[in-house]
Amino acid sequence: MDTVTPLNVVVDNLTEMVTLFSDVAMGEGLAPLLVLVGAVLIVFSVAVFGALTLGAVVSLFSPSSS
Repeated sequence: MDTVTPLNVVVDNLTEMVTLFSDVAMGEGLAPLLVLVGAVLIVFSVAVFGALTLGAVVSLFSPSSS
């Protein structure tokens, strides 16, 4: 059961990260806005690079038109 321990560490780290980020997001001043802008930037960049990667994989397996 060596795979259970690293999985527990990952889950524990994720739950701790969520609590820390939620504390920051509920803070005063510009903190909630900064967390929101950071999340939007991350989601946008992952979506763009995911679409580019998916297009590259599709073009790899599609027949050539020439």
